[in-house]
Amino acid sequence: MPHFERHVFVCTNERAADHPRGDCKRKGSVELRDALKKQLSKIGLSKSIRANTAGCLDQCEQGASMVVYPEQVWYGHVTEADLPELIASHLIGGVPVARLLMPDQPPPPRLPTIEAERKP
Repeated sequence: MPHFERHVFVCTNERAADHPRGDCKRKGSVELRDALKKQLSKIGLSKSIRANTAGCLDQCEQGASMVVYPEQVWYGHVTEADLPELIASHLIGGVPVARLLMPDQPPPPRLPTIEAERKP
């Protein structure tokens, strides 16, 4: 069984178009997940960091939303443009991206770094 240092769960839940809470899918979460997977693969980290599809994370108003485990760091309003910073700062460097953190969560601790296995 593969061992992953981190799992990134990206909500791809879809609700009715008129639902008052909205949904992450309409906020670009499927494309966000696909781009994250592509970027992790491109820099050689797809074997140590896993990007997964998640059902509803119950943070619809914060979408596109994602959570990083094992640290339980929740991000909201994430776009594809945020991915390079999120990957470099948090997923590799161990420093969560403060501007993307969802409100009302404890401040994240300094996290361990991941040795990048970059492709030549």
